[in-house]
Amino acid sequence: MLAHRSYRLTARLLLFFFAAVALLHVLALAGLLPADILWGGRLQDRNQLLVFETVSLLLNLLMAAVVAGWAGWCLLPVRRPVLRGLLWAMAALFALNTVGNLLAESRLETLLFTPLTLLAAAGCLFLARGE
Repeated sequence: MLAHRSYRLTARLLLFFFAAVALLHVLALAGLLPADILWGGRLQDRNQLLVFETVSLLLNLLMAAVVAGWAGWCLLPVRRPVLRGLLWAMAALFALNTVGNLLAESRLETLLFTPLTLLAAAGCLFLARGE
């Protein structure tokens, strides 16, 4: 359980981030977002979009569960050291995603998602290093 207020706040912000990103993926799957603002503008067709967005949605839900489990807000059948390792992996994933967003063909993706993924990486790193 997270005792320190800044850890609880970080966990809440990350969960809000994951919920917003999950909504973005649902909108993309529903065809309500233009494909050129997703995946660096590099997706070839609708089938590729469906695969990438479905996997991304599932990964975001998994990452939300990791954060909620770390915070003690849901019970996961996973030991704390495994959750810590997953948080480190998530921090690395978001750091790499930040680099990808910087290289995106879509200016909107670069301007909007680069700072968000950088903050997500920092939040995961903060939780992984704590307690």
